[in-house]
Amino acid sequence: MIKVKVRLRPIVSKINLPTVLKTTILPGDSIESLFIVTQVGEIFYIRNGVIRTFFDIRPRILKLGLSSGGYDERGLLGLAFHPKFYYNGLFYLHYSVAGTQGPGAFPGAPQESFKPNPCDARTLNLKWTNREIQYDHIDTVEEYILHPNGQPQKRRTLLHIRRPFFNHNGVNSLNFSPETGNLILTTGDGGSGYDPFNLSQDDMEIAGKIIEIDVGKHTFIDNPPVVTRFNELPVPIQETLTVIAKGVRNIPGISFQRFYNQYIKYAGNVGQDLVESIFSFIHYKPIPVTRLIQASFMRSEPEHEGFINFGWRGWEGAFPTSTITGCSANPALNEKTIAYYDEAVKTSARRLPPLISYFHEDRRTDKFRATALTGVQPYMGNEIPALTGNVVFTDLARGKESRLPVRGALAYTRVRTDCKLNDFSVIETDYNFGSQSAYYVSLGTNLNQTKLYLGVYGSMKVVDNNQGTVFEIVP
Repeated sequence: MIKVKVRLRPIVSKINLPTVLKTTILPGDSIESLFIVTQVGEIFYIRNGVIRTFFDIRPRILKLGLSSGGYDERGLLGLAFHPKFYYNGLFYLHYSVAGTQGPGAFPGAPQESFKPNPCDARTLNLKWTNREIQYDHIDTVEEYILHPNGQPQKRRTLLHIRRPFFNHNGVNSLNFSPETGNLILTTGDGGSGYDPFNLSQDDMEIAGKIIEIDVGKHTFIDNPPVVTRFNELPVPIQETLTVIAKGVRNIPGISFQRFYNQYIKYAGNVGQDLVESIFSFIHYKPIPVTRLIQASFMRSEPEHEGFINFGWRGWEGAFPTSTITGCSANPALNEKTIAYYDEAVKTSARRLPPLISYFHEDRRTDKFRATALTGVQPYMGNEIPALTGNVVFTDLARGKESRLPVRGALAYTRVRTDCKLNDFSVIETDYNFGSQSAYYVSLGTNLNQTKLYLGVYGSMKVVDNNQGTVFEIVP
């Protein structure tokens, strides 16, 4: 693949951790503004080089970083503008609600303590019980309207979702489909590690899914119940939902690329210990939630032909999910043990193979060791010809071969419609971050995908304030 080098042009700096970067045209305006969402609850927009506050919901956001040493995956995670936002002023937010902190689904145990043991069946068949009291927090998806005076006002709540752990809530989790005009919510598997309750493969669980919401249907239920499963939702809300995909571990949103008269969909799945993956698909057959519930009630299986399954937790990208054990005789080596063999077999024929996998351990000189996928965006501009029509992605931090200070990774892969596993190439950047760490935390684009924006943070901790910079990626 062609070696590509780009420049990072700073747009704004000294902001909090940016979770979403996207553009829209404000009602009454004539040019696009860049919107920046921060994890702590701010939404800014930049127009003609001037940064302004669009909305500040920090009081509504859960206190972040208190129980995890400053690191957190909760907060303000999603922003989407209605396709007719210019005319109707509607936009949508996904965030973790203040005052909802619980003890977690494993009370008293650290989130990352779970590890499946193929020799102990109990670890392979855990159930999430006492959900009303054993949970970590509550996420909400809400609809707002921007009034002519520039003031946003909440109109209704679409979903209240109880989450078992603090991590794997998705990020850049709200986007509108240009095909259906519906709102798409991407949810992670609920967290901990290795999906201890196998929520991502359970058709009734909201966790670990890509969900389409018909916001044109008004349910007149403005304060829906807090739920974890589809069958706990009131029927009018069930009727607004379809499920596009399951088997999701954690996901930095979904993006769309126009391809002749159809769209390629891209979704990244953050890996466990081995591999990061990007999936792509054109044709799919979503299943209405009402049909999933009916099949569950009848104890039958719904028709899965055309339904997307990323394979988690049995599969981590292109590999059966494995636990890693160090080799006592040689610390440089380790042993990978298939964690969920039966589940890997069960989902092997149904799962969608990834477009690309890249690895936590990779000694090739032209690659890098991965940490976590943080963004996937098609680039349709002409200013960087080598990237035109290709798919750009970001990884949080180059892995173990990197010395401090930390640097994120920017890379690209080509479009393939034959579903064969793809290669990728690292994109070189010229920016000098000096002694400051630079975690690549978000990737965004403008409306016609001719510009790319990169969110960088100087720390892994959300409590380390004002260490963020947003760049435009330019030739």
